[in-house]
Amino acid sequence: LMVDLVLNHVSRQSEWFRDYVEGIAPARDYFITVDPQTDLSQVVRPRSTPLLTPVQTQEGSRYLWTTFSTDQIALNFANPDVLFEFLDILLLYISMGARIIRLDAIAYLWKKIGTPCIHLPETHEIVKLLRDFLTLVAPHVLLLTETNVPHAENISYFGNGDEAHLVYQFSLPPLLLHALQTGNSRYLTRWAASLPSLPTGCTVLNFTASHDGIGVRPLHGLIPEEEFSRLVEGIRQRGGYISMKRDTDGSESPYELNITYFDALSDPEDPDMDRQVARFLCSQAVMLALQGIPAIYFHSLTATPNDEAAVRRTGHARAINRKRWDAHSLEALLQDASTITARVFRSYLHLLRLRARHPAFHPEGVQRILDLGDSLFALERTAPDQSETIVALHNVTAHTVTVPIDRIPSLQKAGQGKELITGRTMKPVPRTLRLSPYATAWIRVSPPH
Repeated sequence: LMVDLVLNHVSRQSEWFRDYVEGIAPARDYFITVDPQTDLSQVVRPRSTPLLTPVQTQEGSRYLWTTFSTDQIALNFANPDVLFEFLDILLLYISMGARIIRLDAIAYLWKKIGTPCIHLPETHEIVKLLRDFLTLVAPHVLLLTETNVPHAENISYFGNGDEAHLVYQFSLPPLLLHALQTGNSRYLTRWAASLPSLPTGCTVLNFTASHDGIGVRPLHGLIPEEEFSRLVEGIRQRGGYISMKRDTDGSESPYELNITYFDALSDPEDPDMDRQVARFLCSQAVMLALQGIPAIYFHSLTATPNDEAAVRRTGHARAINRKRWDAHSLEALLQDASTITARVFRSYLHLLRLRARHPAFHPEGVQRILDLGDSLFALERTAPDQSETIVALHNVTAHTVTVPIDRIPSLQKAGQGKELITGRTMKPVPRTLRLSPYATAWIRVSPPH
């Protein structure tokens, strides 16, 4: 059970905020009041909305810090009472069986005027404190940080193995999307090959979609600017939306692509649904094969299309990826094997069951990225106890690709292999292997007798 611990802010409808408005202790000191004439130009903004929101209180008008929106009022962690409130909340979650605590928007926790107010040393100290607290009272509980920022900043929340146990792999969703939209794995392979070794007891949470959009700040420095612009425009062509943030110079730039991952992998020039299904399943196979723990959004299991009606109804771009299924309608789709929903769901379950059976996919299993050219994304996973090796091959293109077996030593040396997804035994491993468009092969390698 994972529980979201939202430390940065509370709702404008909360009791704490109502008490603040009425001047009731202790909540009257839980928020951050700022003179609107203060120079806040250095503050890094994840949104384009105003940083300060006017609020009418018993003592008159006040301007409060609102990092994300006018209805999410930022908390003042410089007040120790706020920290102790959250330790109480954390204990409640643990008592209810929480196994993972997700620290929502943790990067923006500490505010200090005259600084960017992101990744401040005090924020990292709070994460360390929470880690120490869990080590004492609930060592079985894991901390997960949610920091939708460039990769180096993101993994800084591992600290020296003394902060988060888990960090979201935020660069993966947009990089993988780019690879499959362009049919070119170059930047995905380059990034994956550069990933550092993680502290003992730490790993990443791999994902492609979530209740939010696809964050693009983590793409910074990973693909050329012109490629990024094409990616953004491609989302618009596929019926998605682009959410913007305000930069320190006052301009705006994209921070999030609002679209379902399934429709993000459509092709406006070739609306072949079979091809879209294959492209989508390839994306999920890549995510499942990578070192770490997979996190799967419900709407990925069901290949949910864009919910444009929800966007019109709510006025919120994120609603496009938050469809509320009617249970009977969903069950009917799943029972009809010919529907896209059923096809993706059954194929996804097959991949998950395979992954669960093979220790090579353990989070601590060794990962080696194989550069086999721009048409393939390939990697090798080895079980922690060396009991098995799996070579994972993914064709990211719309054409059949011949895999260069001579560049994969483990396959060259193998006496035989087994392709896990189809169940086909390879005796011996062939000298050439052809992958159809967007196909995946997970080959378990057996040593020669």
